[in-house]
Amino acid sequence: MQTPKLFEPLTIGSLRLANRIVIAPMCQYSATDGCMSDWHLIHLGQLALSGAALLTIEATAVVPEGRISYGDVGLWDDATEAAMAATLSAVRKWSDMPIAIQLAHAGRKASTDLPWQGGAQLPPEHVNGWQTVAPSAVPFGTSDRAPVALDRQAMIAVRDAFAAAARRAARLGIDAIQVHAAHGYLLHQFLSPLSNRREDEFGGCLENRMRFPLEVFDAVRDAFPADRPVSVRVSGTDWVEGGWDGEQTIAFAQALEARGCSVIHVSSGGLHPNQAIPVGPGYQVPLARAVKANVGIPVVAVGLITDYDQAEGIVGTGDADMIALGRTILYDPRWPWHAAAHLGATVSAPAQYLRSQPRRYRDLFATPSSG
Repeated sequence: MQTPKLFEPLTIGSLRLANRIVIAPMCQYSATDGCMSDWHLIHLGQLALSGAALLTIEATAVVPEGRISYGDVGLWDDATEAAMAATLSAVRKWSDMPIAIQLAHAGRKASTDLPWQGGAQLPPEHVNGWQTVAPSAVPFGTSDRAPVALDRQAMIAVRDAFAAAARRAARLGIDAIQVHAAHGYLLHQFLSPLSNRREDEFGGCLENRMRFPLEVFDAVRDAFPADRPVSVRVSGTDWVEGGWDGEQTIAFAQALEARGCSVIHVSSGGLHPNQAIPVGPGYQVPLARAVKANVGIPVVAVGLITDYDQAEGIVGTGDADMIALGRTILYDPRWPWHAAAHLGATVSAPAQYLRSQPRRYRDLFATPSSG
């Protein structure tokens, strides 16, 4: 029987993926001063046993003021690196799943409360707040404090912080890096004309708006081992008239490819409160399809991918090379097992769980390689 496309292996540089299922980065808002906690061990540990091909650590701030909230994970000093190292050591003891990290800076969308406490932006004078920064002094929400526009010196410091975090990730043995240029965070803020009102060489035309995100990518790519992939997550559209759109996304993806980007992960939205998103199953897949038609590197599709046949169709028809799961795999951490059973494929499972294999799926579990 032919292996379903969703479960075919894929190699990107030194990264060998057992299938095409990627676990997307998902913020947990459970760190202390940027340091991972026991929650991260529980969260990442269970997902590392899921049978997916790649586990991506949540948006990890490269500087303290780049966190979305005071509960975000960071990788900016020895303490944050040591905390992450301890978590990764425990996870890797029981799983050989490759691990990636998303490096990020929230820009004007930083300094917020935890989502389950309302998620509102906290002012700089709040004990858990700080002054935000952005390409221009334009706030995200009408009630938000205006960010400080980054001058060139501050931009260089941000760029260098991304590179420093990439070097820390390399020391931690991270298998791949994803640069976060989506969801309305700092690099996306530079890309979109709705948030970038600069009149220097980093604002105005598309070439100028792409300049700083590309500079950051180059710094990360140079700081990370050449054989390990560096990908970029983009928002394919702002879903707002006059904002970032599919045509600009393709131009950005092509520029990234020319600079050695390994993978483009296509999401959408997050930049403007007036976004009108036509949410539905696979609603972002057409954005990924458009990018894939115009680049030669692998593309990841994400967004309300919940059904096994739906996922197989996305990869099987060539709309994308991989699919990423976020909320779907939080709800069902064994989704890859269930997809393999449904599609007639084989998936990795820890030795301790082999006896859970249903009798009707006698060939579901592969021989475990760890545990």
